[in-house]
Amino acid sequence: MNDKLFITLTPGKTFIDRLTGKTKVRLFILMIFILTATWDLRVIAPFLVLSIVMLISIKPDVKRNVAIIVFVLLMNLFNFFLTWIVKPDYGLTMVGASTVLFRFTDFFVVTAETLWYFLVRLVKFMASFLISLTFIQSITPSELAAGLHSIKVPYKICTIVSLAFRYIPDIHRDFNNIQISMQTRGMELDSRKAGLLTRMKQYVLILVPLIITSFDRIGNIANGMDLRGYGKKKDRTYYCEHDDVKGDKILRPLVWIFLLLLIGLWVLKIVYKPPFEVWAPWIK
Repeated sequence: MNDKLFITLTPGKTFIDRLTGKTKVRLFILMIFILTATWDLRVIAPFLVLSIVMLISIKPDVKRNVAIIVFVLLMNLFNFFLTWIVKPDYGLTMVGASTVLFRFTDFFVVTAETLWYFLVRLVKFMASFLISLTFIQSITPSELAAGLHSIKVPYKICTIVSLAFRYIPDIHRDFNNIQISMQTRGMELDSRKAGLLTRMKQYVLILVPLIITSFDRIGNIANGMDLRGYGKKKDRTYYCEHDDVKGDKILRPLVWIFLLLLIGLWVLKIVYKPPFEVWAPWIK
């Protein structure tokens, strides 16, 4: 069940899995911020390559990961098509030029700049997505909380995030159990036998006991934390967080390099103020 939801509850044995939560969280945040800060393919493309290498290195479930990657890729291509339908010469806005390659009508044209913008956007999105997919599958909820606390996030917020991720599999299991129980009592959820509106009403009936059981679980957790004196101290430690291993020491300079790169990108954007978002090699 955990694999289906990409939630990892026990650390793996790969290089990335053995890193501390502190290193994982800092690398993830910096890489996402860098990809958000620029549309320059010269910066984005290496991160796409790095994200692919990282995902392969954690030895994920190939079939499941390929399926979700293909789905996301197709959704992006469909989104590009809709964007082109609405504004075929979108590259003029983002790149600053319009070189017509194909002309179907006076309105529907295919320009080199629009195709270039779509390519950069696809690389940027896929790099961000693959980095996130790797991060989710290589960090446990407790490591996530410890990593967030290492960057000065209040530990109560870290606990909320950790509990939210930890109980996603439990909520999924409860939903399946309630669904099966309802079906044994005659509730029809088969799309071939019940219409969409009927099935939506039936799923609402499933959500009601699911919400009740979830609130009951929340109450038990809150009571247990109160009995153990949670929140009495200004700070706390995490049993899952261990001393830096060899991998953390190797990647420590990379964290600083990414931080300097992020600062440099924002300084260039503020000082240089490029007239267009997307860099293209043939446009001066």
